[in-house]
Amino acid sequence: MNEMNVSSINDRAAEEFFRRAQDSETNGLHEKAVEFYERTLNENPDHEAACFRLAVLYDRRAEDAKAIELYERICTSAPVHINALMNLSILYEDNNHYDEAHRCLLAILNSNPNHERARLFMKDVESARSLFFDEDMDRRGDRRVAVLEVPITDFELSVRSRNCLKKMNLHTIGDLLRTSEAELLSYKNFGETSLNEIKALLGQKGLRLGQAVDEAKPSPIRRAAPSATSNLAPELVGKTVADLELSVRSRKALQRLNINLVGELVSRTEAELLGCKNFGQTSLNEIKQQLTTLGLGLRKLEE
Repeated sequence: MNEMNVSSINDRAAEEFFRRAQDSETNGLHEKAVEFYERTLNENPDHEAACFRLAVLYDRRAEDAKAIELYERICTSAPVHINALMNLSILYEDNNHYDEAHRCLLAILNSNPNHERARLFMKDVESARSLFFDEDMDRRGDRRVAVLEVPITDFELSVRSRNCLKKMNLHTIGDLLRTSEAELLSYKNFGETSLNEIKALLGQKGLRLGQAVDEAKPSPIRRAAPSATSNLAPELVGKTVADLELSVRSRKALQRLNINLVGELVSRTEAELLGCKNFGQTSLNEIKQQLTTLGLGLRKLEE
C-alpha cells in the first residue's frame, strides 16, 4: 500500500473519530469525547478542530498542563487562533506565568487591536506582572522573615500533597500563609487528609493557612460587614452565586474567597475582591453587572 493510500485511510479514520467525539460531547459524555478526540489526533496529529476541543475539555477538568500543550500546538501555526490564544492566556495567568499570558494577549491584539476581552484582560495581566515583580524585589531585599522563604520540599509531606501544592504553584511556607483552606480544598484531588497534613506542618511553627491574608485586612472592613446585608430581602441574601451568570474564571475566584451566597458577596468591597489572587478587573466588572441586574451592589466603605 503506497503512502498516499495510507494517508487517505488515516484521514477518513480521523474524521470518523472526530464525528463520534462531537456526538459524545453534545450528549454530555465528556469522558467518551476525550477518548475519541485523542484517537482523532492519533490518526491525524494536525486535526486543529479536535486539538482545540480536546484542549477545552482538559481545561475544564483542570488538567492545565495537557490543555496548555494542546493550545500551544494550535497557536504555533497561522492563521491566528484567537480563542485558543485567549484560553491559553487565562491558563498561564492562573498559573502565575504572566510573561507567557502577556505574549498570548499581544498576539491577539496584533491581529485584532479592538478585541475587547483581550484588551481588558491585558490590564489584569500587566497589573499582576507589576505586583509579581514587586514581590520578587521584596524577597531579594531580605524584607521577609526567613522562614517564609523555606521551600515546602524541605518538609515531610505525602506524595499526594506535594503534587497538589506543586500544581497550585505553591512552593514556600510564605505561599501557604497567603492561601486559605477554602482555596486548597477547591483544587481538584485536594482533600481533608492533605489539608490536615499541611495545617499540622504549619502549626509546628506557630503558623496557619491564610495568616498573611488575614493580617493584611484592615479590621474596620470586617466589622462593618454585617450592615451590608441588613436591609436586603431574605430571598436575595440566600440566593447562591451559582445562580448568577458568571464565567468559569469568576466562579473559581469566588470559590477561592469562600463566597457561596449573594449576601456574602455584597458584604465585600471591590478592594477585597481585587485582593484575591488572580482576581482581576474583568471578573470584578462581570460580578458588578450581575449584581446590578438584581438591584444590588458591592459594599462601599464609610467615608
